[in-house]
Order: sequence, then structure tokens, then C-alpha cells
Amino acid sequence: MTDRHKTVTRNTYWLSPMTGSAVAAASFCGIAFVFHIASIIITASRCRPSPAAQSPPSPVLPPLASEERNGGTAPPVSIVRPVCGLDNFLEETLGASFELDYPRYEVIFCVASTRDPAIAVVQRLIAAHPRCHARLLVGDDCISQNPKLNNCVKGWRAAKHDWIIMADSNVLMPPDYIRRLLAAWKPDTGLVCSPPVGCRPAGFWAGLECAFLNTYQVRAQYVADALGLGFAQGKTMLWRRADLERAGGIAALGAEVAEDAASTKIVRAAGLRVRLTAPPFQQPLGRRGPIEVWRRQTRWARLRRASFPLYFVPEILGGAFFPLIAAAYAASATDVSVFATVAPLALVWYGAEIALAKVAQWPLPVFYALAALLRDLLLPILWLDAWIGTDFVWRGHQMSIAADSSTP
Repeated sequence: MTDRHKTVTRNTYWLSPMTGSAVAAASFCGIAFVFHIASIIITASRCRPSPAAQSPPSPVLPPLASEERNGGTAPPVSIVRPVCGLDNFLEETLGASFELDYPRYEVIFCVASTRDPAIAVVQRLIAAHPRCHARLLVGDDCISQNPKLNNCVKGWRAAKHDWIIMADSNVLMPPDYIRRLLAAWKPDTGLVCSPPVGCRPAGFWAGLECAFLNTYQVRAQYVADALGLGFAQGKTMLWRRADLERAGGIAALGAEVAEDAASTKIVRAAGLRVRLTAPPFQQPLGRRGPIEVWRRQTRWARLRRASFPLYFVPEILGGAFFPLIAAAYAASATDVSVFATVAPLALVWYGAEIALAKVAQWPLPVFYALAALLRDLLLPILWLDAWIGTDFVWRGHQMSIAADSSTP
């Protein structure tokens, strides 16, 4: 063997591992981008506003246990709205409950404490809409460590109808709210939900929350729904009373710290599916602070990890951080300009998110790209925090997931 041949062989030997790792990095980046674009397409197809979405046809629903079908097209519905404190836009979001385009429904507002300042808002709205069947219930039923669920118990028990919607006080209900929920019900459905879409952000930190809620978390929800793995979202949940009663009633939602996680498991155990409305409903944000946004995201991450640990594991790969790092590594390993590689890929990644927001008519804050980049830098930290932390505070209530670590 000649000296030249030995040198070439030796150089090839040392370069092979680097070439292999560069190929692996480039492959990972490519797969991540394909999945990202596919998820954008799936979400855009479900979340694009359309005339059909504004006035969905009345669905063919399964028979009810104790209610007349009202001609078979518009079953009566009860809406249970837990209220706690004075949220941004509270009067507007609660007031939307009285303006729904639906022939027969009731609204039950639930407040846990007689000292809650939201009581005056609810009473004023009820007095201003005497034609709407609405009432306020005050009191607390401690069936779990979840204060929101405890607040809802009296409303669930007082509901007159067999179709019951549990809707957070900060959900902005459009006129076709009930019709859109019912239109999503199929024969194999056990629950219909809607993830919240952040709207009306004021300031950079509310824009960051939009980057978390809309183009990231809503997108994940609709991809899971498309795969037949829909997860309940506590902002809006449409139940058929009989389905939850068979599982033990509303108290069964206390099996998990988060009532939506318990709902998902109950529906799946019954062999049914959680389905999402299309498009989803909005939640006006107003002004947010950085600590407020961070605490909300850490709370949700810890709850996801506790309730669905196997589904939570791959979340570490969410966002553009790791794909772009992999692209930079592959470029440096092959003597290609890192900037010339990473910059166009970042433009494609975040450009696709911006396109999704435009198609879905979601808000695009001025500094959206910066907010989305910060979001992706925070995602690995949130993931690690979810495995370490167990406690959080929700509206002044100290809660813990330490004893809530069941597997999916």
C-alpha cells in the first residue's frame, strides 16, 4: 500500500464519524421541517374561517335520556360558566352568553365565594337580559383539589338539560357558539372541546402568549385531533350528561388535578373520541406581564407531564430550537456557511407560522417573529421545569401534581 493510499484511508477513517453525525443532524432537521409544514397545513385547513363555520347545519344527534328533541334539530342546552375574579374583558366575555343564536338554552354562572367582585358583574348582566334564562349560583363543593371543578359542581347538578357545556369565563362566545359545538358531534364522540385562541394582545408579553397559544399549542391540538388522539381542553367542553354520569358524574373529573385531563381519560375509556370545533373560539388577552405568562405555561406543562407523561416526552423537540441547531451543526461539519443555512430555514419556519395566523385570521403582533423565537428558546426550559416542579398557584389556590402522576 502506497503512502498516499494510507493517508487517504486514514483521513477517510477520521472523517466518517463526522460525516455520519452531519447526515443524522441534517435528517433530523429535514424531518422536523416536514412535520412542521404538515402541521401548519392541517391546522390551516381546520381553522380557516368560512361561511359554513359561521352558520353550521344542525347535526343529527343521538337520542337524549330525558329531554324532548325539540323537533330533532336543536336540543336544549345548559351552559355552566365558572367565574372567579375580574379578568380582562370579563363583562364582554360573560355578556356574550346572552347573545347566542340558539332557540333554547340556559346559562348558569357559578361563583365560589360571596366576596368575589365578579358577582356584581354577573348580577348586572342578568338584570340587563331578562329574556335569557340565566341564574347565578354561589357556593363551593369541595370534591377535589381543583377549585374550578369545585365551583362547577353546583352548576352541573342544577342544569336542566341533557347537553351541558362547561365554559370558562374568559372564553368569548360567538353567536353560533352552541351550533358550532353541536355540529362537531359525531356518532363516536364523547366530548367536544375548543382550544383557546389568544386575541387582542396588548404589549410584547401578550404577544408571546399568542405565540404559545395560537401557532404552537392550538396547532398541536389539531394535529392530535387529526390523528384520532384528541385531548380535552377545559376552556370549552360539551358533554352529553349521560356519558359523564356513567363514569361517576362530575366528581369523576376530580381524578386528575386538571379536569380536562380526567375528561380525556374518561372519554377514551368509554371507547369514544374527543373532537375539536373548527375553527376554535377566542380568548381576549389584554395586557400580560412576563411572570404571568411564565407561570401559566409552567402550570400547563406540569399538568401535561403529570397526566400524559408518554405524550409529554417528545415535547422537548417542539419548536425550531433543536432543528435549527441541527442545521447549524450539519452546515459547520460540511464547511457550509452556518448563517447562510440557518437564516433561510428560520425564515421558512416562522414564515409558515405567520402564514397560518393570516389564514386563520389570528392576531399577528408587530414583534411576532421575536416572540416566537423567544417561545422556542423557552420550550426546553419549560420541559425540564415540568419534570422538576410539582406545585403551582391558580387564582390564589395552592395546588400540587405530586400525587397525580398516572400514565396514559
